[in-house]
Amino acid sequence: MSQMEEFGEELADFLRRVAELKSARSVPADELLTVLDAAIFELDHVADQLWPTYERLTTDAQPPGATDRDEQRLLRALFQRMPLPVALIDRETVVRRMNFAATGLTGVRAGYATGRPMAGFLVHADRAAFRAQAAAVARGEGDRSLIVHLQHSPRVPVRATLTALHTGTEPRPAVLAVLQPPGPRAQGPSALGPAPDLGEATRHAAQLDLADAMTTALLTAPAGDGGAVLERAAEVLHGRFADWVIADEGAARLRRRAVLGPADAPVADLLAQDPAACPLVVEAARGGAAALQVRPEDPDAFGRDASGAHVLVRAEVTSLLCVPLTAGPHEPVDGVLTLFRSGARLAFSMAEARAVDVLSRHVSLAMRRSL
Repeated sequence: MSQMEEFGEELADFLRRVAELKSARSVPADELLTVLDAAIFELDHVADQLWPTYERLTTDAQPPGATDRDEQRLLRALFQRMPLPVALIDRETVVRRMNFAATGLTGVRAGYATGRPMAGFLVHADRAAFRAQAAAVARGEGDRSLIVHLQHSPRVPVRATLTALHTGTEPRPAVLAVLQPPGPRAQGPSALGPAPDLGEATRHAAQLDLADAMTTALLTAPAGDGGAVLERAAEVLHGRFADWVIADEGAARLRRRAVLGPADAPVADLLAQDPAACPLVVEAARGGAAALQVRPEDPDAFGRDASGAHVLVRAEVTSLLCVPLTAGPHEPVDGVLTLFRSGARLAFSMAEARAVDVLSRHVSLAMRRSL
């Protein structure tokens, strides 16, 4: 095995350990010292081992000639401008590259998609099959083809064709995924992604309207009842901003105050759910940190409802915001607001998450003032 291959495997192992450390943020406070020691050990490993190895490998590498660079630029341009939606993924479906047509079809920007599992862009029912077929192709078991459904348009079948691609510079083959929706959708200019228009200005105006409606609701909420303030805030956010709004009051002892969802949705099952069984809610109440997830990968992230079904799967959640209600970074948490979007609705953006974070502080102040 070459030095570059050994370095790649060691780096992959390091990234897996970092992911485990990130998932340990929710451990009890008396166990955080052990997690901190492990994190410091990993930093020492990077400084003493990985970084010197990287510098040595980059120093020894010979730069490609001008002809090779021109060839690479040409192939990169062909890949990006290809009219068919194409993505280069690894055996675990992690996206390495995605062309313009694929970003238009999936509704996911290439910069966001890179480094994330392509299976996460699909509905939950298709993810396991897509991962299994991609792994089989990467093992050299032949090309595969299957029908999948994208989360932002779950009713439209898309044929995913997977083929192994040997780059010549890597020991393991990559997987080239070609997505073919029915009809000529991916062949026109629209496949290159939406052209800039007034959509951004419209969304900004909608955020201003939301802030105005929230301010009015908080100022007119009944005094002396923090729970009523929380319910008013949930009513403002429901419909115009989120398909689902779940309001939990308290921090150490969470109590579900309100659940607002689409018509004919299993609202009663979510209302009967114990907030302490929702990992996202517990983490927000304990750490005071907001969470924004697009196409949530873990179906257990919001626990199960009263019927025993995964909440995120049953509600067909395509993006979520889980925001603690606190007046400041060092203030106690008064509650947690969780917002879901589902179906073809656009995912929450970073700007929208920032707007909700600001509104959450206003809700917290109103709850304290009313108390």
